[in-house]
Amino acid sequence: MMMLAAASGSTSTVALAIAVFGASAVEMVEALTLVIAAGSARSWRSALEGTAVAIVLLAVVTAAVGLPLAHYLPIDALRAAVGFLLLLMGISWLRKAILRGGGRLAKHDEDAIFARTVDKMGKQAARDRRRDPVAFTVAFKGVMLEGFEVVLIVISLGSSSGRLGLAAAAAGAAAVTVGGVGVLAARQLSEVPENSLKTIVGVMLTSFGTFWIGEGAGVRWPGSDLALLGLIAFFGVATAVAVGLLRRPVVAKPSAEASLR
Repeated sequence: MMMLAAASGSTSTVALAIAVFGASAVEMVEALTLVIAAGSARSWRSALEGTAVAIVLLAVVTAAVGLPLAHYLPIDALRAAVGFLLLLMGISWLRKAILRGGGRLAKHDEDAIFARTVDKMGKQAARDRRRDPVAFTVAFKGVMLEGFEVVLIVISLGSSSGRLGLAAAAAGAAAVTVGGVGVLAARQLSEVPENSLKTIVGVMLTSFGTFWIGEGAGVRWPGSDLALLGLIAFFGVATAVAVGLLRRPVVAKPSAEASLR
C-alpha cells in the first residue's frame, strides 16, 4: 500500500513538472520571438527595457494578488475552479492542435510571426535612437501577456497540487531553456517544435483539469494520482484518432444526374 502511494505521488510530481515546463516553454517561445523581432528591427535597448519592466510588473502582481489568492481559498473550491480553467485552456489548445495536425488549420510558424512583426514596425527605423517606444511596447506587451499565462499556469497547477515550489522551478527551467535556445538562434525560435509541444501540453492540461474538477467535486479516482496516467492516455488516444479522421480525404458522393448516366 505504501509502495502504491509512493508511486502515485512520484507519478503526479513528474506529470506536474512536465505540464508546467511544456506550457511555460510554449508561452515563452512566443514572447521571445516578439522581443527578438522588436530588438532586431528597431532597438535592442528598448526591447530589453520593455522586457525587464514586464517581468518586474508580473512579479509584483503575482506577489500581491496571485499567491495570497492561492493560499486563502478552500482547497476543494480552488481545485474545482482551477480544474475548470485548465480544462478550458487544454481543450482550446487541443482543438487547434487537432485542426493543425489534420491539415485543416495552418501550423503555428514562428518565422512568419517574426517576419510580420518586423514588417509592422518598419525595417527603416533609426537604430541609433536612445529610446524607441515601438520596440519597448511590442516587447512589453509580448512578455506581459505570455508571462501572465505562465504565472496563471504555475499558480493554478502548483497550488492545487500543493507543489507550488516544484511548479515554479519547472517554469524557471523552461525560461532558462528557451532563453538559451533564443541566444543560440540569434534571431528566432523556428527550430522549437511548438506545434507538437502544444499537442502534448494540451493533452496534459485537459487531463489535469478533468482530474481536479473531479477532486473538487469529491470524486475518488481509482489509484488516486495514478488516475492521471489513464486520463493522459485517454485524451492522447482521442487526439490521435481525431487527427487521423481529419486527415482522411473527403470522397465526393456522386450526384443524382451522374448516377443515371
